[in-house]
Amino acid sequence: MQYRKFGKLDWKVSALGFGAMRLPVVNRVQTDIDEPQAIQMIRYALDHGVNYIDSAYVYHGGKSEVLVGKALQDGYRAKTRIATKIPSAQVVSYEACDRILGEQLKRLQTDKIDFYLLHGLHRGVWTKIREVKYFDWAEKQIAAGRIGHICFSFHDDLATFKKIIDGYDNWTMAQIQYNFMDEKYQAGTAGLKYAAEKGIAVVVMEPLRGGRLSRVPPEPVQKIWDSAPVPHSPIERAFRWVWNHPEVTTALSGMSKMEHVLENVKIAETAGTAKLTKEELELIKKVKEAYRSLTPVNCTSCRYCMPCPHGVDIPRVFEMYNEGVIYNFPQNSRAIYNGGVWFKKEQQADKCQECNECLEKCPQKLQIPALLKEAHKYLKVES
Repeated sequence: MQYRKFGKLDWKVSALGFGAMRLPVVNRVQTDIDEPQAIQMIRYALDHGVNYIDSAYVYHGGKSEVLVGKALQDGYRAKTRIATKIPSAQVVSYEACDRILGEQLKRLQTDKIDFYLLHGLHRGVWTKIREVKYFDWAEKQIAAGRIGHICFSFHDDLATFKKIIDGYDNWTMAQIQYNFMDEKYQAGTAGLKYAAEKGIAVVVMEPLRGGRLSRVPPEPVQKIWDSAPVPHSPIERAFRWVWNHPEVTTALSGMSKMEHVLENVKIAETAGTAKLTKEELELIKKVKEAYRSLTPVNCTSCRYCMPCPHGVDIPRVFEMYNEGVIYNFPQNSRAIYNGGVWFKKEQQADKCQECNECLEKCPQKLQIPALLKEAHKYLKVES
């Protein structure tokens, strides 16, 4: 296993971290984890050098932390450091934080959580976090030995990321989404470098873009991969691209099968600190361009079209449509679009009344009402 320095700490972390968000489940029920298989997977990873496990209070409906706690019995707790997360929206008082942390310590069967993250920080909760004096509470937990370091995971834009980084002096780590398709998405490369320059470790989530980059690619993309003089799988290419950035501390993988663990550990053992050649970087650039060329709607998510007077979340509809088409993975986009949790029915494309107000605002001159019809036809699943 290859290792990297963890920010300011005198400790090195494995290049590959085990993300406990997509553990194997029974009959697709997310709260029914296949415990024997999941424990075997985690212990295999730890036996082969992985020393970082990432979970969260909400993963698998609260069962992820329980499973991790079971997997770390029989001496395995000593082989790893644990990162888990407190839901940012539930940080409303010291009493709420005490209750959640107490539950997590019990679930994980440990006296101490090494890296304690505010989960999914964004501008909407950042002010509230400061108002309830979360950092005073968290520092008391460090003094009491219940947590080791104060950290956060992030989903918002670069300006907000910098504001959060600069808003507290004792961050140990930030967790961001980052892969070769997302160089400018959310914190992006600029945020990665900004945090690293301040000595803050940066943990990367979604190096395979939620598994999209691990799927059999569309034909134009496959042709580019096949042109490489040295063959590597798309999975290895994606990991190697992330690890090519010295500012990246570790890359998490949400593994749901034993074969994922075997493959990813093997890749990390050989490529965890390897540098990409100029030719390899050019190859990945061509792959990225090929993916982008498959985008059905050239929306840049500038949001000039918003708010829609009829409630349609135009940029998000186009994002889901584009994601489903270019990665040939409509199931995921349709599940989000029709699920009613992460995307409301009131925001769906069929609520467009063709008032054409958005046409005047779109700098790309997109024919938005017509494209919304196409997107809805692709995304909608009739009940």
